[in-house]
Amino acid sequence: MIRIAIANQKGGVGKTTTAINLATALAASGWRTLIIDLDPQGNASTGLGIRQAQRHASSYELLRGDVTLGEAIVPTAIPRLAIVPATVDLSGAEIELVEFQDRLHRLRAALAGAEAAQWDICLIDCPPSLGMLTLNAMIAAEMLVVPMQCEFFALEGLGQLLTTVERIRGRFNPGLSILGVALTMFDRRNRLTDQVADDVRACLGPIVFSTVIPRNVRLSEAPSHGLPALIYDHRCPGSEAYIALAREVIGRLPDLRKAA
Repeated sequence: MIRIAIANQKGGVGKTTTAINLATALAASGWRTLIIDLDPQGNASTGLGIRQAQRHASSYELLRGDVTLGEAIVPTAIPRLAIVPATVDLSGAEIELVEFQDRLHRLRAALAGAEAAQWDICLIDCPPSLGMLTLNAMIAAEMLVVPMQCEFFALEGLGQLLTTVERIRGRFNPGLSILGVALTMFDRRNRLTDQVADDVRACLGPIVFSTVIPRNVRLSEAPSHGLPALIYDHRCPGSEAYIALAREVIGRLPDLRKAA
């Protein structure tokens, strides 16, 4: 199972929207796809139509070791797509995990069992911080996708994230790589948007995905219906952009794993 963390410590950059719609596009392409919702807000779970009553076991219990991966998985209405949902209990995990000696490796251990082999790819939706939950995701993951809003403050946050990635490579997960940076909330009417996009491409080069995700009202509406935008309106510019992004992601995965 390929493990990809969707991470950026800055909030409101489109992490959850990217996780939901990228996962849907991968599932539609034939990949058995699993999302792990590691954000205490649980927006990825809500956005896929998982009600609170369905969240009998969550990523919180998974990290504590109270349930196995198979027991925590909830199927979605989308074929080949399932999720380990999040509940508000996860907000206390940052403190509770301190008690565990292997606190930074809890998620990696949970994904190491035989149950993970049922899935081709796993996307981990991280919270907007660089705390214990995000570190668990980065140590469990093989690759990172970094959604980045096209605005000036996002550039500062990106530098901080890249520094954290280097530290994790050095100490915990030498195999961690950045699969790509996805530019989100792109507004062609705004000159600053173009300038930030150009600066990021000049700085990071080919790491930045060619596809940009436009600012699109249908992407904002879809979660309130408990649906990914690709199901809610597959012809809107946002959905078409995520389909193109999924093609790019698949193209960048190691050749040996594409046939998974």
